Amino acid sequence: MMRDRESSDEEDDRENLIQQNDHPKSPLRSTFQIDDVKDRFAFNRRFNFTFSKRYFLAIILPVLVLILYFITDIKNLFQTTVTNIKYDGSINSMRESELRALYLLRQQQLGLFKLWNHTLANDTSSTGLSSSVSKSSTVEDLKSDLLSQISLNKQIQQALLSSHQLGNLLSISDNSTDPSFGGLGRCRKVDHNLSQRKTVEWKPRSDKYLFAICVSGQMSNHLICLEKHMFFAALLNRVLVIPSSKVDYEFNRVLDVDHINKCLGREVVVTYEEFAERRKSHVHIDKIICYFSQPQPCFLDDERVKKLKSLGVSMNKLEVAWNEDVKKPKKRTVQDIEAKFSTDDDVIAIGDVFFADVEKDWVMQPGGPISHKCKTLIEPSRLIMLTAQRFVQTFLGNNFIALHFRRHGFLKFCNAKKPSCFYPVPQAADCINRVIERASSPVIYLSTDAAESETGLLQSLVVFNGKTVPLVKRPARNSAEKWDALLYRHGLEGDSQVDAMLDKTICAMSSVFIGSSGSTFTDDILRLRKDWGSASLCDEYLCQGELPNFIADDE
Repeated sequence: MMRDRESSDEEDDRENLIQQNDHPKSPLRSTFQIDDVKDRFAFNRRFNFTFSKRYFLAIILPVLVLILYFITDIKNLFQTTVTNIKYDGSINSMRESELRALYLLRQQQLGLFKLWNHTLANDTSSTGLSSSVSKSSTVEDLKSDLLSQISLNKQIQQALLSSHQLGNLLSISDNSTDPSFGGLGRCRKVDHNLSQRKTVEWKPRSDKYLFAICVSGQMSNHLICLEKHMFFAALLNRVLVIPSSKVDYEFNRVLDVDHINKCLGREVVVTYEEFAERRKSHVHIDKIICYFSQPQPCFLDDERVKKLKSLGVSMNKLEVAWNEDVKKPKKRTVQDIEAKFSTDDDVIAIGDVFFADVEKDWVMQPGGPISHKCKTLIEPSRLIMLTAQRFVQTFLGNNFIALHFRRHGFLKFCNAKKPSCFYPVPQAADCINRVIERASSPVIYLSTDAAESETGLLQSLVVFNGKTVPLVKRPARNSAEKWDALLYRHGLEGDSQVDAMLDKTICAMSSVFIGSSGSTFTDDILRLRKDWGSASLCDEYLCQGELPNFIADDE
């Protein structure tokens, strides 16, 4: 602006202040030269008038310039369209956008090469009876890969347009390029084909029991321990005894125990109370054969032994099946289990088996390893299921992403692992935004133990198409809201384990799920999603395949 003012001030009047008087002198003059005097008088008068006029103009012109400056944007009068460029940030923004676009183009090139090589490999593959199955899977893979490239192309366009003022006004999404068009969404449900899974029949003898003991971790660990106990009970033809709430969690408040028996059409599990009544309160474990020998037999600490004895449970001396460490479990087979734990004793126990590695692919398959007529055996109670459905109908709708964002105690836990699984909030937000772009979901359900300082920052960074995507958490009890009335009426409202199971159930119902790597809470949600058929192609761990961009030093 100062430069423009200086340039305008330089435009002064270039004319001479005193001009030459070219009037001709009279050839006749009187003796006393009266005419000459008159002429000189007239000249002086004209000179004084002209001189005063010039001074007046010299004074008034700057005043006029100042007045014009204050009433007019004089800068705009002298600048060209080139000066409209904002050099302070636009050039850097354009450069960043171009570099981002180049990176994405490189990723697209690699993806297309991979797609090309995959196509060539399929062309040379063998033909035969199994070709129809392979062709079907190939077509699905091809669709998924092509949709990934379409999405990548969209990101490139957005990166290039982001630094331009018109970028936000241009629509680069239409029906012909929208990945969800025509039912070809990349986040479609996964068909696990449960009818083809490998199973074992669970037909227990009514008088033979396996007494479940679960010690390690919190409820999610105990649920996995129970699931493995069910597999052992099926292999050993025994009824499984669910632990008492006096020594373990109140499973009857979160699980549907009767559901398990209904799914198999026979009694395969009983509660501790039912078992104690049958044994006439004389609860004795005839034989304890410990699956784990280290760090202590059966992974059973003194505190748990005291709790069992205070409950009236007596037991014989602990035996060890083999040398097995919970930190380095060995792969075991069905034959190993049958050989080591088969016995004719009425009641046996094998201790905590959370860390046991037995037929992992078989045990972890969708639907589980046991033959049954339901989607899953271990699932939330009916009250929790209905409450979760009512919450989804009230706050979320049928298209939402669920995020398990574990933070409390996770920093130390993750940094002890190689690589770490604890991500800075801004990096986590970037990862979440990429999932949102693929899923096109308008809302996220947030299951977390994080502080408000972290979730508040996360909320400010979770954005799609320039709009903040809401992170929804379960609100506090409000009598005006009826979605949680069932829990309240049955005295389950405010129970921490019920709340945890409710969170799991809501997450398991989501269109897409983002979990925390290394968390058994996440693992249990993934199990439910696989069993219920709600698992999506876009399900993943938070920032899967990435390293944290900053990791703190060890203590």
